Amino acid sequence: MKKYKLMSVVGARPQFIKATILSAQLRKHFNELFVHTGQHYDLDMSGLFFDQLPLPKPDYNLNIHPKTHAEQTGKMLIALEKIMLKEKPVVIVVYGDTNTTLAASLAAAKLNIPVAHVEAGLRSFDKSMPEEINRILSDHLASLLFCPTKTSMLNLEKEGIVNNVFLTGDVMYEMLNMFLPYSKKSKILDKLNLIKKNYLLLTLHRAVNTDIKLRLDSILSALSQSGEKIIFPIHPRTKKAIKKYNIKLGQNIVIVNPVTYIDMLALELNAKKIITDSGGVQKEAFWLGVPCITLRENTEWPETLANGMNILVGASKSDILHSIRKKIPLKGSFFHSSVLNNSSKKITEEIIMFVKNTYKKEKQSWTYI
Repeated sequence: MKKYKLMSVVGARPQFIKATILSAQLRKHFNELFVHTGQHYDLDMSGLFFDQLPLPKPDYNLNIHPKTHAEQTGKMLIALEKIMLKEKPVVIVVYGDTNTTLAASLAAAKLNIPVAHVEAGLRSFDKSMPEEINRILSDHLASLLFCPTKTSMLNLEKEGIVNNVFLTGDVMYEMLNMFLPYSKKSKILDKLNLIKKNYLLLTLHRAVNTDIKLRLDSILSALSQSGEKIIFPIHPRTKKAIKKYNIKLGQNIVIVNPVTYIDMLALELNAKKIITDSGGVQKEAFWLGVPCITLRENTEWPETLANGMNILVGASKSDILHSIRKKIPLKGSFFHSSVLNNSSKKITEEIIMFVKNTYKKEKQSWTYI
């Protein structure tokens, strides 16, 4: 299979995590090209991941920095098409629900190149979220759809997508299992002078929360009044919004720069509760058995709501404060809740089978427009 050229496209921090585990498998069988669009270009959001994790160095770094959604997606689309025409990969691998995912899927589909979508079938059923639009369109463009849960498979079936749909489990679960032992050796708690289970962990980055002053102010006001020590690895977008709106934070909120994947796992594992608007962090909290408060009205991961381990509060000040103070009985680790492990191997095997069946002759290739 090494004669076949496959192209993986990433651009955002969660995709670096997912690609780490899958790329190692893909490279055993394919000549993988690794493309970084630059959607997350800040050193703390991108560079630290490539330095710490066994990620391949990008063959192409497009350095397309965040603009409007349309401008960013359009520039990615143009740049990725040029690379695809030059390299002629047999499959494009995309991850999740970002603008990078949609741009790569659309560029490939227009050139009749099969798209393999990792983390397919997720739905929040809220089309005001840019991520929801990206998910739906990418799934309908994909030739191979790798679902992390049974719920995600059912979502696709309801939309009439039934061919080449596979239940593979979650590559982020596999990644967490692999790196959790390293996180237990992290020095981040000592560095921040933290006591285990004596602080809350906050992540906040979605546009619906950062770009609307009333929501951002309500969230941060609640957290400032909580009386809890809160560790806040701040996203560049959130940092700009706080400054723009001149929002004052309580002294209990400790802002730190974005942390590495291993340090983040350590902070999650040892937090009393986690407060977030991130889908990935919701999952990690659930798997680690740490109560989660989600700053959204919906979630694409309904499985995390089981046993009250994840609570949806939106931006309601009273709901946030109530959830922080509410006692949730811990039931230990929820590792067993993941449907399958060894997801990267399962995904790779399905891609191998697809390529073998599609490219039966040595010189057979897709017709590029």
